[in-house]
Amino acid sequence: MRNFTVRTSDQLPQLLQAFRKEAGLTQAEAALRMGVSQQTLSALERNAARISVERLMRLLSILGVEFVLRKDAPSPGTSDEAPLTTQAW
Repeated sequence: MRNFTVRTSDQLPQLLQAFRKEAGLTQAEAALRMGVSQQTLSALERNAARISVERLMRLLSILGVEFVLRKDAPSPGTSDEAPLTTQAW
């Protein structure tokens, strides 16, 4: 199993397309499984910054890709015991 670190949405299009091709799916086949048009999937692959989390999760599931969140290791000299906080945007 390979891991890919994604830090910006600009990295997603190439990865999504590569995962789709690795799964042996055309855009039309993946779109059909997602319940969207091929044009919609093409747009999602080109501009992943505009994809909803729901659609991204559905696409990753279809492609057999796991979505993992991992906290970076703390820098030396910093405490890793800071509480998680939520913030209203």
